[in-house]
Amino acid sequence: MNEPVPVHPAPVPVLALGDILLVSLQGELHDGLAEQLQQDLSHRIATTGVSGVVIDISGVDIVDSFLGRVLAEIASTARLLAARTVLAGMRPAVAITLVELGLVLPGLTTALDVDRAMEVLSQRGR
Repeated sequence: MNEPVPVHPAPVPVLALGDILLVSLQGELHDGLAEQLQQDLSHRIATTGVSGVVIDISGVDIVDSFLGRVLAEIASTARLLAARTVLAGMRPAVAITLVELGLVLPGLTTALDVDRAMEVLSQRGR
């Protein structure tokens, strides 16, 4: 008999666009995957010397307190490694939930979409 193969969540893709890393989160991000993303991004920032990170959350329906903390920690780590982080595509319901939870995201600049996030990072580089 064939035994079921355990399903492991696919890693979150991180694209390099010049000196900016683009991370596009889709669906629900489980705790283990969020922590893996945090480690992967820290490593990529340190080894590539990028100046910015854009995290696109337009495909995320829910940001809980854990994911909010991970996003803030990614921004703090990136800042210590001389990169800026912009959170793009936050849905109104997600913003309301973050406010209701009392979560602040220190070190994170926000933008309505990825294009505007890229503009923010390019303007700061000048």
